[in-house]
Amino acid sequence: MKLLVLLALAGCGSARRTEPIAGPLALDEMAERGERVFFRYCHQCHPFGEGGVGWSLNEKPLPGFLIRAQTRAGVGAMPAFGRDQIGPDELDALVHYLVTLRKTR
Repeated sequence: MKLLVLLALAGCGSARRTEPIAGPLALDEMAERGERVFFRYCHQCHPFGEGGVGWSLNEKPLPGFLIRAQTRAGVGAMPAFGRDQIGPDELDALVHYLVTLRKTR
């Protein structure tokens, strides 16, 4: 049942935004670590959190625990990222970065 909810929410896309962020993005230390993880694993398909090959993440309504689940399990064309690729602390930082990025939009 949880997987069905995750899949349903993962399909909830949002309009792609094309306007730039208003001013520089202020990141705390954890968000900076998350940004490095993002650019290593996510940026290719979700450039700057926007839609590309993958959906836009900037306005994705998923809470942190579902972002973690989707990152670990993969959904659709998105690959799964195991603990050997993105460690638990890195995943926490990535989620923090995505939430920070989303708040700037």
